[in-house]
Amino acid sequence: MHTSTRILVADDHGIVRMGLVQIIKQLRPQALLSEVDDYKSLSSLISRESFDLVILDVNMPNGTLQQAIDFIKLKQPELKILIFSSQDEHLYGLRYLKMGAHGFLNKHSSKDKIDRALYAMLEEGKFISEGIKDTILSNTLNKPQKLSPLESLSNRELEIANKLVEGLPLKELSNRLNLHASTISTYKNRVFEKLKIQSIPDLVEVLKMYA
Repeated sequence: MHTSTRILVADDHGIVRMGLVQIIKQLRPQALLSEVDDYKSLSSLISRESFDLVILDVNMPNGTLQQAIDFIKLKQPELKILIFSSQDEHLYGLRYLKMGAHGFLNKHSSKDKIDRALYAMLEEGKFISEGIKDTILSNTLNKPQKLSPLESLSNRELEIANKLVEGLPLKELSNRLNLHASTISTYKNRVFEKLKIQSIPDLVEVLKMYA
């Protein structure tokens, strides 16, 4: 018996999430879609229902991307994860694949590219864009590249850095990430040290320049 494709869209920006859902409905009319707007709701739904594909934003409240990926792989190992982000795929795409995702799609992608990404994820189990392929090829051939100081950051440090620039108080940031304030402070110090900066405004400038 044929079952409809089940897709979960996780993004805390309502307009972006609703827009993507509408596009998917046009491209895949038979698909059953669900929506969540934070990592806690994502974990809850993943624990209760099965999906074929999760389209996942990288910055949402109540957790971190790595925690979400680890939880998904624990609860539903076969579930395919497509990262949906406005970040530069040359810098972040391969990093997210190494974290356990199966594909990366930029939020500014055309409807045609979204269609290709959906097909690749659902039929082939992965989506590797041309930008990420170029990055992999460059790394393989050891071609000279413009070095970004962000490359020195670990996945978690980069995740914390992106959260710090939102300007949230440390306590609220601690609640959102489900991490102790002291742990966040430690990561913050590491980020500042590695990037050779002294303040959040400095961090904002570095991210603007290289992200």
